[in-house]
Amino acid sequence: MKLAHHISSQYMTAANALRSEKSRRKIIAYVESYDDVLFWRTVLRRFENEKQFFEIMLPTKEEKKRTVLGRGKRSAIGSLLQNTGHDMIACVDADYDYLLQGSSEGSRSLLHTPYVFHTFAYSIENLQCYAKGLHDVCVMTTLNDRRIFDFELFLKRYSEEVWPLFCWSVALYRKFDYHTLSITDMDNIISPGRITTGNTEDVLKKLRGRVKHKIGTLRQNNPRISKTIPQTEQSLRSLGLSPETTYLFIHGHSLFDKLVVPLLKAVCRKLIEEREQEIRLLAIHKTQLSNELSCYNNSIGDTVSMLKKSTAYTESPLFEKISGQFAPLFKSEEPEA
Repeated sequence: MKLAHHISSQYMTAANALRSEKSRRKIIAYVESYDDVLFWRTVLRRFENEKQFFEIMLPTKEEKKRTVLGRGKRSAIGSLLQNTGHDMIACVDADYDYLLQGSSEGSRSLLHTPYVFHTFAYSIENLQCYAKGLHDVCVMTTLNDRRIFDFELFLKRYSEEVWPLFCWSVALYRKFDYHTLSITDMDNIISPGRITTGNTEDVLKKLRGRVKHKIGTLRQNNPRISKTIPQTEQSLRSLGLSPETTYLFIHGHSLFDKLVVPLLKAVCRKLIEEREQEIRLLAIHKTQLSNELSCYNNSIGDTVSMLKKSTAYTESPLFEKISGQFAPLFKSEEPEA
C-alpha cells in the first residue's frame, strides 16, 4: 500500500520538516466534494502568508473505504478525522450536528474533534443561496441589472413560515427521534412545488397551511416534546439562528434544487426575454439584430454554474463565524520588518 494512503498530520509535519527553512509550511485541508473546493478556498486564503499555505484536497479511494462515519458526504472523509492536526485539517458541512450541540455521536465528533472545521449552516449549498447575493447571480447570468424580484424579502418570509416546524425537527433530533419528522419529511412539507415570480404569495400561503397542519399533528402525538419547543427555540437563537434566516440551516440540497434554482431560473428567463426585446427594438436592420442577439446569447451564463461560483456569502455574518474558527490556530502573522 502506498505511503500516501497513510497520510496524517504527523506525516505532513515530517514532510514540512524536510523542506527548506525558507519554504512555506504546507497544510492539507480535506473537503468532502469537488463543489466544496472553491468555498473553502475563499475561507482559507485569508490565513495564508509568507510562512504557511493551504492545499485543498479530496480523500483518496482508499481513505473513503476506511470511513468511520457512514452518513452523508462526510463519510468521504470520516477515516481522516482521527488523523487531523496542525498540518492536516478537515473542513465539512455541519448538517444538523452543530444544532444538536453534542447530543449525538456525530455532533460530538464535529464539535470536539481538534482541527475539524465546519460550516455552521447545514451545508455549503445554503451559503451559496445567501439571499443578498442572488440578484448578482441573475446579473452574472443575464447581464441585465434590473431588479424584478426581491429575493431577500421572499427568503425572509419563507424562513419565517418554516421556522416553527424547523424547531420541532431539531427538538426531535436532539431526542434521537429521526423518524417522526425526518429531514426527508421536512423537505416534502416545505418544498414550494412549482414556483415562479408570479405565484410566490400562493406558495407561502400553502406552505403556511402545511406547516400548521403538521405541527398540529406533532403536538397531539408528542406532548412531551411539545413542552420543550420554547426551550429549543431559545437554544437555537442563542446559537445565532433566527426565524428570518432559517433557510441557511435546513437541508441545503433541497433548498438549492427545489427552491432557489427554480426561482432564479424563472427570474433569469424574464430578464433575458426583456434584454432580447430591447435588442429587437433598438436594432436598425436585420443584420444588426442577428449580430446583437447572437452576441448577447453567447455572453449569458448558466444559472446553476453562476450560483455555485457566487461568493456573495463572504459578506454574511455566518461567513465571519466560519472564518473565526481558524483564527486562533492559523492567524496570519505580519511580515517581519
